[in-house]
Amino acid sequence: MVKADPGATASATPDDIKGALGDLDETQVLAIMSLRPTMADIEQASVWLDGDPDVFGAGMAVKGVASEIVAILTENEDEEPPRTG
Repeated sequence: MVKADPGATASATPDDIKGALGDLDETQVLAIMSLRPTMADIEQASVWLDGDPDVFGAGMAVKGVASEIVAILTENEDEEPPRTG
Protein backbone atom coordinates (compact mmCIF):
# COMPACT_ATOMS: atom_id res chain seq x y z
CA MET A 1 0.00 0.00 0.00
CA VAL A 2 1.35 3.42 -1.00
CA LYS A 3 1.32 6.07 1.69
CA ALA A 4 0.30 9.61 0.80
CA ASP A 5 2.91 12.33 1.08
CA PRO A 6 1.72 14.32 4.12
CA GLY A 7 3.75 17.35 3.02
CA ALA A 8 1.86 17.57 -0.27
CA THR A 9 -1.47 18.08 1.47
CA ALA A 10 -0.18 20.39 4.20
CA SER A 11 -1.60 23.88 4.05
CA ALA A 12 0.89 26.45 2.84
CA THR A 13 1.85 29.33 5.11
CA PRO A 14 2.70 32.87 3.97
CA ASP A 15 6.37 32.01 4.50
CA ASP A 16 5.98 28.89 2.32
CA ILE A 17 4.41 31.01 -0.42
CA LYS A 18 7.16 33.62 -0.33
CA GLY A 19 9.85 30.95 -0.16
CA ALA A 20 8.57 29.12 -3.23
CA LEU A 21 7.29 32.01 -5.31
CA GLY A 22 9.70 34.79 -4.42
CA ASP A 23 9.24 38.34 -3.26
CA LEU A 24 5.50 39.03 -3.43
CA ASP A 25 3.55 41.99 -2.18
CA GLU A 26 1.16 41.45 0.71
CA THR A 27 -1.90 41.75 -1.56
CA GLN A 28 -0.71 38.80 -3.64
CA VAL A 29 0.12 36.73 -0.55
CA LEU A 30 -3.32 37.41 0.94
CA ALA A 31 -5.06 36.56 -2.34
CA ILE A 32 -3.13 33.28 -2.54
CA MET A 33 -3.81 32.47 1.13
CA SER A 34 -7.54 32.98 0.51
CA LEU A 35 -7.37 29.99 -1.86
CA ARG A 36 -6.17 27.77 1.03
CA PRO A 37 -3.39 26.25 -1.09
CA THR A 38 -1.47 23.13 -0.22
CA MET A 39 2.27 22.90 -0.62
CA ALA A 40 1.64 20.83 -3.76
CA ASP A 41 -0.44 23.70 -5.22
CA ILE A 42 2.36 26.18 -4.51
CA GLU A 43 4.98 23.86 -6.02
CA GLN A 44 2.90 23.29 -9.17
CA ALA A 45 2.40 27.02 -9.64
CA SER A 46 6.12 27.63 -9.12
CA VAL A 47 7.09 25.02 -11.71
CA TRP A 48 4.55 26.39 -14.18
CA LEU A 49 5.78 29.96 -13.70
CA ASP A 50 9.36 28.78 -14.24
CA GLY A 51 8.20 27.45 -17.61
CA ASP A 52 9.24 23.80 -17.36
CA PRO A 53 7.13 22.06 -20.05
CA ASP A 54 8.61 18.64 -19.25
CA VAL A 55 6.72 18.53 -15.96
CA PHE A 56 3.24 19.18 -17.34
CA GLY A 57 3.78 18.20 -20.96
CA ALA A 58 3.86 20.55 -23.93
CA GLY A 59 0.61 22.43 -24.31
CA MET A 60 -0.84 21.20 -21.03
CA ALA A 61 -2.42 23.73 -18.71
CA VAL A 62 -1.93 23.99 -14.99
CA LYS A 63 -5.19 23.17 -13.17
CA GLY A 64 -7.06 23.78 -9.96
CA VAL A 65 -5.76 26.01 -7.19
CA ALA A 66 -2.33 26.15 -8.86
CA SER A 67 -3.92 27.77 -11.92
CA GLU A 68 -5.59 30.37 -9.70
CA ILE A 69 -2.22 31.13 -8.11
CA VAL A 70 -0.67 31.57 -11.56
CA ALA A 71 -3.55 33.90 -12.51
CA ILE A 72 -2.97 36.04 -9.41
CA LEU A 73 0.75 36.33 -10.11
CA THR A 74 0.38 37.05 -13.82
CA GLU A 75 -2.70 39.28 -13.83
CA ASN A 76 -0.70 42.47 -14.43
CA GLU A 77 1.67 41.09 -17.06
CA ASP A 78 -0.57 42.08 -19.99
CA GLU A 79 -0.76 45.71 -18.94
CA GLU A 80 1.47 48.21 -20.70
CA PRO A 81 3.78 50.22 -18.48
CA PRO A 82 2.79 53.85 -18.01
CA ARG A 83 4.24 56.16 -20.63
CA THR A 84 6.51 58.94 -19.51
CA GLY A 85 7.57 62.07 -21.27
